[in-house]
Amino acid sequence: MTTSNATSEKLRWGILGAARVNERLLPAIAQGANCQLVGIASRRPNAATETLAKYAPPGTTAQVYPSLDALLGDETIQAIYLPLANHEHAEWTLRAIEHGKHVLCEKPMALHPQEIDAIANAAARRGVKVMEGFMYRFHPQHQRVMALLESGLIGEIRSVRASYSFMMRPARLYRLAEPITRGGGAMWDIGCYAIHSLRWFFKEAPRQVVAVAKYVASGADSAASGVIDFGEGRFGHFDFSFERARRCEYELIGTQGGLKCHIVWQLPGDVPIISWWTEDGRYGEERLPPANHFQLEVEHFSACVLEDRAPALSLEDAKLNCLTINAAIRAAAEKRLVSLAECA
Repeated sequence: MTTSNATSEKLRWGILGAARVNERLLPAIAQGANCQLVGIASRRPNAATETLAKYAPPGTTAQVYPSLDALLGDETIQAIYLPLANHEHAEWTLRAIEHGKHVLCEKPMALHPQEIDAIANAAARRGVKVMEGFMYRFHPQHQRVMALLESGLIGEIRSVRASYSFMMRPARLYRLAEPITRGGGAMWDIGCYAIHSLRWFFKEAPRQVVAVAKYVASGADSAASGVIDFGEGRFGHFDFSFERARRCEYELIGTQGGLKCHIVWQLPGDVPIISWWTEDGRYGEERLPPANHFQLEVEHFSACVLEDRAPALSLEDAKLNCLTINAAIRAAAEKRLVSLAECA
């Protein structure tokens, strides 16, 4: 597929699925500076129509397609946002690629690293761009965190803790309907954020993982905790749950101090807070302007297509996250330390 370098051009988007995350992503696409929402499709009767009516900003003129395949068959649509069930992400990403579409796939991109290899090969063959949808990485607060780290404020990073949780509401019980082997449960839903954020702060790939988990009758996990070994005494601690009060934070401890991001999952009006301390007694707290990381994500991906440049989150990053998740799942199930090499 050819793309234009004209910055005034808008990328034409279609949404493949009427999932609840459209509450955030649909308006982000509809209002993006370089985006145009062309249409949405769902397999559930009337779901696409209802989703468009509920979440589309005033003036949105998107079309409802009668099926997922009908939307993919529209040659005027250039890019797909894909929020289907976790175990369907790889299959439908590949289908979209074969139709020549660029794809922003909701996390997790796939349940097995081999599926991401297939996606990478297909994308290269068709000349399209594919990115896993970790919206948080596009919020300016994380660039500020990285700038503070690069300044040497807290020294060399030795450990990172990522904690993500919320109390599961009855309307969200579908997240526990499938076993963990089919993408159900907390690991694939929120644990992937924790592992992704831990990995960002260590440039080396994880070596091995140990974990424990609580499971429900379906075989899905409702909570888990564990440690990722990055070597040389550097550890990433993850903790997530559907059974605790809301928490979405990470904290870094270095050789000279520590730093904390207090709210990773930002809503558009939230005020980001970053705090830090040092061994020599200094302390700081910064409050940053609110930002919409959902819109920043889709604008970034649209710019990558229109300007023919690589997305910030690579398919190599997606594969390494998938490998680490698989190691953590296996470690919890088998109650032992699991190396990433075992899951390749």
